[in-house]
Amino acid sequence: MARKSSIFVALFSIASVGLVYRAASDSATTLSPQGCRMSYMSPSYLVQSHFDTSWTPLAKRYSLLLYREVGWEDNQSRGVPVLFIPGNAGSAHQIRSIASSAARQYYASPYTPSPEITSRAIQPLDFFAVDYNEDLSAFHGPTLDLETAYASSAISYILSLYPPGTPIVVMGHSMGGVVATSILPSPNISAVITMSTPHQLPPARFDRRIAAIYNSNRAALATANTPILSLCGGAADLMVPSESCILPEAVDVGVYRRTVFSSALEGCWTGVGHQVVVWCHQVRWRVARAALELGAVSTPAERGAILDRWLRDGRSPPPALGYPTPLHLNQANYTVLPPGPVVLRALREPGAVHLAPVPETGSPTKFVAYVSEGSVLSMGPYHASSLSVSFHLCLSKTDDASPSACEELHPSSLKLIPNPSPEKPFPVPHEGVDESDGVVVFEAILPGRKDGEHRWVAIAYSANEERGWILGDFVEEPMVMKFSVHDLLHKGVTVPVNPNKVHSDIRLPSLLSNALVVYRVGATYASDQGCDNPLLTPLLEHTPPSEAHFYPLTHARPLLLHTHSGAPFTSHPHTRGLNLTLYASPDCKVASLHLRVDWRSSLGRAGARYWTAVPGWAVGVVAWMLFSALGEYERGAPMPSVSDSLSVFTRATLPRLLGATLAISLLPLPRDYVLGNGGEIVFAPLAPLVLLIATGLVTVSWWVLCITMWPIRKAGRVLARRKADAGITRNTVLSMLLVLLLVALIVPWQVAFLGCWSIHLVTCATHVPAPPGDAPTPPPARSPSPPDRRPALRHPPHDAEHALLLLTWLLPLAAPVLAVWARTLATAGLGAASAADHGVWSVAPYLVLVDFASWTRDALFQRDRVEFVSARWGLLPPAVVAFLRGARHTYEVFDWVWGAVAVLVVLRVGPRYWGVSSWSSVLGSRAQSPTERTLVFKTNRISS
Repeated sequence: MARKSSIFVALFSIASVGLVYRAASDSATTLSPQGCRMSYMSPSYLVQSHFDTSWTPLAKRYSLLLYREVGWEDNQSRGVPVLFIPGNAGSAHQIRSIASSAARQYYASPYTPSPEITSRAIQPLDFFAVDYNEDLSAFHGPTLDLETAYASSAISYILSLYPPGTPIVVMGHSMGGVVATSILPSPNISAVITMSTPHQLPPARFDRRIAAIYNSNRAALATANTPILSLCGGAADLMVPSESCILPEAVDVGVYRRTVFSSALEGCWTGVGHQVVVWCHQVRWRVARAALELGAVSTPAERGAILDRWLRDGRSPPPALGYPTPLHLNQANYTVLPPGPVVLRALREPGAVHLAPVPETGSPTKFVAYVSEGSVLSMGPYHASSLSVSFHLCLSKTDDASPSACEELHPSSLKLIPNPSPEKPFPVPHEGVDESDGVVVFEAILPGRKDGEHRWVAIAYSANEERGWILGDFVEEPMVMKFSVHDLLHKGVTVPVNPNKVHSDIRLPSLLSNALVVYRVGATYASDQGCDNPLLTPLLEHTPPSEAHFYPLTHARPLLLHTHSGAPFTSHPHTRGLNLTLYASPDCKVASLHLRVDWRSSLGRAGARYWTAVPGWAVGVVAWMLFSALGEYERGAPMPSVSDSLSVFTRATLPRLLGATLAISLLPLPRDYVLGNGGEIVFAPLAPLVLLIATGLVTVSWWVLCITMWPIRKAGRVLARRKADAGITRNTVLSMLLVLLLVALIVPWQVAFLGCWSIHLVTCATHVPAPPGDAPTPPPARSPSPPDRRPALRHPPHDAEHALLLLTWLLPLAAPVLAVWARTLATAGLGAASAADHGVWSVAPYLVLVDFASWTRDALFQRDRVEFVSARWGLLPPAVVAFLRGARHTYEVFDWVWGAVAVLVVLRVGPRYWGVSSWSSVLGSRAQSPTERTLVFKTNRISS
C-alpha cells in the first residue's frame, strides 16, 4: 500500500510522455503544413583526389567532392566556387538539388549559357561538398572541431584552383552551418547561407566542448563582417527547434545578418522539414539564384542586397525610388472613382489612370493596395504577367479642378503575400505555390490634409493581357485591444473587425508571444456575404519578430498561431504582443476573429523543447534518493531498498520539491536556469510537471532493471557454481591498469563507463549474501574499532542497487558519445575512433566502485569515523545543480555527480578496497605491515 504513490506517479509519467510525444509529432502537420515540390536532377560527383594528406591529415578520414550536372555542364571547374557542408549524419550528396538548380538556371540549354544571365557578368557555380562519412557531429564537440579543421583546409585547397583573390560562398545544412560559422572570420568567404542550423542552442547539450564551440561562434556571429543569412523551416522542423535557428544581432548594425523563415519566404510560404530544406523546390531555386548573383558583386553591402532580393520575407526595406517620377494627367486619360474600396479588373487599357479620393482628415492617412499577378516597383511574382502598376499622390486646389503635381508614392511596406484557393488546403501538399502566384501589397503613408487642398491617389497601370486585378483602400489606425493570456486560458476572446475594410491591423499587446504558447483562431463572416469565389481569400498574417505566418480563414482546418521569437534558453525568453493583419476583399467580409489557447499543441511544443531536461532532472531525483537512503543507514536503520526509497520520495519529498520548483519558476532567474522562462507566471507549472515526469520515469526505469536482472539472476546461479568449482581468481590491479590503459590510448572513457554499468548490473543481479555466522575474518588492527551493531546483511546491499540506478541514469548522458565512437569505428576504422575522449579520471571512480561491489559482501558506503561531515552530503549539490541547470547544461550534471561519487569512493570504498578496514585505522593507529595488508586483501577477496 505504501508504494501506491510511486506507482501512480509512474503511470502518470507514462501517460504524459505518450500524450506529449503524440502532440509534438502532430505539430508538423497541424501548426505548419508542408507544401514542397520535389526537385529532380542528374548528378555526378568528382572526388578531389589531389586534396590529400599534403593538405590535411584528415584526408584519410574525409573527402571532398565536386558536383557536376550530367548533360548540362562539363567536368571542369571554371566559375565561382561554393562549398557545401553537411550536418549531423548528413551526406555531401545533399548539395545535388541546389547545385542542379544553379546549373539549369545558368544554362538555357545543355552547355549553352543563358543570355539573360551572361549579360550581367554572372559566372557559373562550382559546387564542392565535404563528405564527413555521416559523422554524428551534433553530439560530440571534438568531432565538430575535426570537421571545422577539414572544411578550413578544403577552402584553402579550393581557392588554390582559382585566380588569387577569388572569394567562396559557403553553405551549411544543420550542424554544417555551425561548422561554417566556426571558420569565421575569414577574408576568403564572401557570404554564408545556413539552412536549419541551430545557431543559438545545440540540439544535444551533453558535451562541454560543444558548449565552448557555441560560445566561440556567438562571438564570431556578433563581430564577423561576412554577410550571413539563416534559413529556418519553422514548426515543420521536428529535429531542431527553429528559435535556435534565429541569428543573434551583430554588434555593428551595418553588418548583414538576416533570419528568414520558409513560412514567410516570398513564393514559398510553407513550413519545411529539417531534411526537406535542401531539396524543396520553392527554397532551393532561390538559394541557387542568390549564390549565382553573389559571384557578380564584390562588397558586403551588394551581397546583402542580393540575399534580400532572392530570399525575401517581406521584412526587407522597400526599394529606393530616387527622384519622384512625375505623372502628367489630362482630362482624357484618367477616371475619378467614388469613395470606398477600389476594385479594378480587365486591365487592358494602356496608360490608364484611376483617381481615388483621399479622405479629408488632418492626420496622416494610410493607403493599401493589392496587385494580383502583376508587379509594383519591380516587386512581383517571379513569373508575373505584363501588368505593371504605380501609385502617385495628386493635389488640386479645388474639388472640381483637374489634379496636378502628381508624384510617385514611396511605399512604407512592399511585399508579396499568397492568395490561396478557397477550395484547396494551404499550402497544397506535395505542390505548394507556383512561381506565378502571389499578390503584391503596397502600403504608403499619406501626409495630413492642408487647408484648401484636395488629394487623390492616382493608380496608373499598363498591361498587354487580361490577367490580374487591383484592389485599394484607405485603412484605419491599428486596433489595439487589452487581452491577456489569462483571458484565453479557459475561454476564448472575440476581436471585432470592420467588415468594410480590405485591410485591418490588430494589436494585442498583452498577449504572450512565446514558442510554448499556441493560439487557435477562427473567423466569423458578415451574414449577408458569401465566400464562394472571392477576389482575395481572407488571409490572416501573424508577424512575430523575425518571422511571419499566413493563414487562410476560409479553410476548415483549425488555424494555430505560433511563434519562435520568444523561447526558453534563448536571448529572448519571452516577448509580449500579438500582431495580426487581416487581408480581405469586399466580396468576402470578415466580421470578427475568435482566439483561445490550444492546450494540446502548446503541450507538444513544451515537450519538444524540454526532453533534455528529463534525464538531467532524473539524475537529480536519483541522487536525492541515495542521499536520503544513506542518511537513514547512518542513523542506524537498515539501508532502504530502491523501491522503499521511491515510495518515501514520492510520498514525503516530492510534494515539497514540487512546491519548491514552482516557487523557483516564479523568480526572474537568468535564462540558463530551471526551464529558462525567466519567471513568467504562465509557464511556472511546467517545472513541477517535468519533475513529476522525471520521477515517474525513474520508477519505470527501476521496474525495467528488475525485469532485466531476473533472467541474469537465474543464469548467475549456474555461473557462480561453475566459478566456485573451477577456483578461478582475478587480479584486480592488473585488470584495472589494463582498462585505464585502454581508455588512455584507444577507447573513450564512455565505453569503460558502459562496461561499468554492465558489470554492476550483473553484480546486483547475481549477488549472493553471506550466510549468518559466516562473516569474513576481520583485519588485524592495533586500535580496534567499536563493534558494528547493525544487523547482519541477509539481502543484497541496497546501496549497490541505488548505485545501479544512478549509473543507469548517467548512461543517457554518456550514450551520445558512445554512438559517435561506434559510428566512427564503423566508417573510419580504429585509428580515427581512437581520437576520442580519453579522460582516465572521468571513469576511475566508477571502476573502483563497480569492482569493489563485485566481490564485497558488505555494504558499499559504510561511514568512516574520520568524516567530520558525512560524505553523503556530496550528493546534494548534484541534485540541486540538476534541477537548476540540468535542462540547459546537461553536461554539468554528469560533472557534479562524478565529484560526489569520487568523494564517496575515496572516503568509504578506498580503504576497504585496498585491504584497510577504514581511514580511521590508517590515521588513528599504526599502519599495517605489508604482510597484514596482503592477508586482509586476500581475506576480503575469498568471498568472490
